[in-house]
Amino acid sequence: MSAVLVEDGPDKGAIWHFGEPVKEQRAIEAGTAWADLSHLSVIAVDGEDRLKWLHDLTTQFLTDLQAGIWKPAMILDPQGHVEYQFNLVDDGTTTFLVLDASYAEALVAYLSKMRFMLKVDVRDATSEFAVLRAPGATTDIGGPFALVPRAEVAQMAQAFNAVATQVGTWALDAERVAAGRPRIGFETDHKTIPNEIGVLNGAVHMNKGCYRGQETVAKVFNLGNPPRRLTMLHLDGSDVGFPATGTKIENDGVVVGFIGTVARHHELGTIALAIVKRNTPLDATLSVDGIAAAQQPIV
Repeated sequence: MSAVLVEDGPDKGAIWHFGEPVKEQRAIEAGTAWADLSHLSVIAVDGEDRLKWLHDLTTQFLTDLQAGIWKPAMILDPQGHVEYQFNLVDDGTTTFLVLDASYAEALVAYLSKMRFMLKVDVRDATSEFAVLRAPGATTDIGGPFALVPRAEVAQMAQAFNAVATQVGTWALDAERVAAGRPRIGFETDHKTIPNEIGVLNGAVHMNKGCYRGQETVAKVFNLGNPPRRLTMLHLDGSDVGFPATGTKIENDGVVVGFIGTVARHHELGTIALAIVKRNTPLDATLSVDGIAAAQQPIV
């Protein structure tokens, strides 16, 4: 079957599936899958001060980042809310930030304003480079990834096709939800802090110097749990439709959160990531647009 494309949302234009999503998910589990992620944006940061500069601006420890090593990172607002989420990699001369296209322009503008007198240069390099999900065992951030010049994407795709199965976002989302990895704009809103979504000691390094929003992260971490938590929902799969991202979650008629990414997993059935109030009983059967949902806590 030919590729079916995503029709809307941040992945619009990407491949959704090739007609056999179960086969694609099994290929991911076996480490024999690859995916074209060229719909994502790439920001390039050049200059000898780039790693120290990004270390100071982001939630990640980057001063000693080695070439070829992928890291997750975030930029928070002054109150500690998640503002940007991206993966990054350095090639020895340039650091590349990979993120959803809808955030790229604003992030370039923000980074450009923060250069001051440092030797850094920021540009949108999406027209120059593309990201592919390479064959191999799934990493903590959903890789392995390959950053390639756009002129070489077809050649790289041919090489990957010789040893692996191409998959789409259906399979990738199912793997991500099952692994409990949050995505900005899906499992976040304007109030989200890192403590709620399971990224501490991952995208948020807990032993580094100050960065914008760190006070909130440290305060909540030291004083107790955040008011909300990330959870996986196991939805009643009798309805073929999916609740939309942002749909309210209720417990006995009381709104306790919102749903993020919904996916149909080949073993777990219909699952979703969601944000709910921490005081929601773990054994409560929740309702999402009339669909019953059981919880599996992540945070």
